[in-house]
Amino acid sequence: METTNVRVTRRGLLAAGGAGLAAVLGLTGCAQEDDLAKQAKAGDNKNYVAGDGSVTEFAAADRKKPVDLKGTLFDGTTVTAAQFQGKVTVLNFWFAACAPCRVEAPSLEALHQEFKDQGVQFYGVNLRDEKATADAFDKTFNLTYPSFNDKDGAVLLAVSGLVPPGAVPTTLVLDKQGRVASRVLGEIEKGTLKSLIAAAVAE
Repeated sequence: METTNVRVTRRGLLAAGGAGLAAVLGLTGCAQEDDLAKQAKAGDNKNYVAGDGSVTEFAAADRKKPVDLKGTLFDGTTVTAAQFQGKVTVLNFWFAACAPCRVEAPSLEALHQEFKDQGVQFYGVNLRDEKATADAFDKTFNLTYPSFNDKDGAVLLAVSGLVPPGAVPTTLVLDKQGRVASRVLGEIEKGTLKSLIAAAVAE
């Protein structure tokens, strides 16, 4: 559980549904996820889950071990945790039908362009879409960073034991050692994520 040096802010609604939500709820057990589970089981057919919009930062001394993952991008490229070493990495968990994912996509691309010359790498982690759907999303929002095809939950599982993504979208910022430095639970605010990335770059 998150314990020290935590900053939390509140926002509105975030989306989570289908296999992505099922995978998240099946892998995590904090009180925050319990609340999400209750809503998911309410049977009101909203197809989204109201989240708390929290932003959590972890002091360097309190970060857990580096993320250890192996996944495949939609273009067939295999990515391993070794590629995170020495670079700040942003992981954004999404799927095409997630309304907040669509809202935040332009901001994510703008930040990708802003920070790529500083060695920051962005990856989407798509939890439920087929390649054609994911490609159409990228084209619609002019996204130039790649996404993992994570329908099997391999990437999600790799980070769930460290900092569990409580809903979709969730965005993680990994430090240059591949450790989770911060998490945005829900739709990002561009300025907030920019600050989180800049802080990790400056370490």
